[in-house]
Amino acid sequence: MKVLVIGSGPIVIGQAAEFDYAGTQACKSLREEGHEVVLINSNPATIMTDPGVADYLYIEPMTLDFCTRVIERERPDALLPTLGGQTGLNLATQLEDAGVLEKYNIKVLGTPLSAIKQAEDRESFRSLMREIKEPVPESWIVGNESELEAILNVVPYPCIIRPAYTLGGTGGGIANTREDLWETGRKGLKLSMRSQIMVERSLLGWKEVEYEVMRDSNGTVITVCNMENFDPMGVHTGDSIVVAPSQTLSDLEYHMLRTASLKIISALGIEGGCNVQLAVNPESFDYYIIEVNPRVSRSSALASKATGYPIARVAAKIAVGRTLDEIDNQVTGTTKAAFEPALDYCVVKIPRFPFDKFATGDRTLFTQMKATGEVMAIDRTFEAALMKAIRGLEVKQKDLRHEKFQAQDDVTLEASIKQPTDDRIWAIIEGIRRGWELSRINKICKVDKWFLKKIQNLIEIEIRLREANEDLSQLIEEAFLIGFPSPTILDLLTAGRDEEFRKRAIAEVEKQKVQPVFKMVDTCAGEFESKTPYYYGTFEVEDDVVRTV
Repeated sequence: MKVLVIGSGPIVIGQAAEFDYAGTQACKSLREEGHEVVLINSNPATIMTDPGVADYLYIEPMTLDFCTRVIERERPDALLPTLGGQTGLNLATQLEDAGVLEKYNIKVLGTPLSAIKQAEDRESFRSLMREIKEPVPESWIVGNESELEAILNVVPYPCIIRPAYTLGGTGGGIANTREDLWETGRKGLKLSMRSQIMVERSLLGWKEVEYEVMRDSNGTVITVCNMENFDPMGVHTGDSIVVAPSQTLSDLEYHMLRTASLKIISALGIEGGCNVQLAVNPESFDYYIIEVNPRVSRSSALASKATGYPIARVAAKIAVGRTLDEIDNQVTGTTKAAFEPALDYCVVKIPRFPFDKFATGDRTLFTQMKATGEVMAIDRTFEAALMKAIRGLEVKQKDLRHEKFQAQDDVTLEASIKQPTDDRIWAIIEGIRRGWELSRINKICKVDKWFLKKIQNLIEIEIRLREANEDLSQLIEEAFLIGFPSPTILDLLTAGRDEEFRKRAIAEVEKQKVQPVFKMVDTCAGEFESKTPYYYGTFEVEDDVVRTV
């Protein structure tokens, strides 16, 4: 079978290289199954467009006209649209609406276009959620400026604007006034492929949780990974610090949201990967369904790396008719893809923003994505993973200290904690360093107290290092084990100290320096033997690496 795969096109703000990662996996997976792959992608600066990834490669504009000409020339038997992000979905929808798929008798693989439309179209999705009795926020569907004008005095403020058929929240935002809604709503209507936006009741301050789920043609459904946003609702998940698995949900909440996610993917009839975003009231068991991405998303790339489960590879095999119980787990080599991954570690993702290159850009974060990349850290605890992720950002700040926020007075610092920005994490850390009550900080920024307490654990070690006097050995070991790197430990110990103490501290750090061991990412938390796991370094005693020499 000859399969046309639509790539994601250019890498732009809000759409980074995670779709290249997914698309490359998919092309290789299809060729493993013996299919010919025709790839159209306008971006030559990707792994996907390297020679050998696809059988036939077209680096052409991602438009209806060019895609139709590729189809006329190659005459593919099938189309796989769900691996190229929103670009792939939108282009596939345009091909169907123009009659191109019917004219050339092209079958859409995996998730049917009807399911994609039902998930992407705000009105259809809202109706389906009500039909299966899943809660959605109170909302208004708007298709033109007259309808937008009619609701200006009706909706409660603040409210959220979500355009249909856009990626990274493009055209969306938060409206605090009638003027904000009118301006953002008109922009959203122009940017939406279907000229449709949804205006919904604000859930600012609620927890935001994502479930990455898979379904095959037999109706088998699994949860690959669930992820919790450090930042509450109001910040696009691509711009938020994300933790996997969720840390603050109770077992009851976890399974309640998991059941809802699996019910939704089944109701939509999705075949492959799907991302479900939910809002959870931190004060009760109430939750709402925010939206569903009926495709491999940027969260899929994060979930794949975090769990070792290759979502795009499995989704491509499902698209050509394989079922989860038939697909081998590449990591273990002994289990099938129907086995839900288990994590015995903590993953922290921190977005990377372009403000070092766009110094005058607006650093405020809201529902429209601004990040251009991300770093992911794996460790045994949240504290250690957070410290590792901060170092991986390749910014000036290598630890919990930030000169800008250390110099701010309390009033300015409180404003910095309240306003979501790319560097708010350091403002929150500075508030904790100053001894502010965690309940006060939680009230300002709505970040869960569990996360704040874990940061407080780090700050307590930082303070003890700065004030250390006699017995250094145990303190240095504690600092290593919780995630502090040796340069930070030395800096905190020696700042402002006399030369004799500095020499003793340096010698003690070298003596106590904990050598990293390596722990396994094997999708099954050691339950089964794993043939090709990968590893992450951590400061512990026991090493998971099996030495064969």
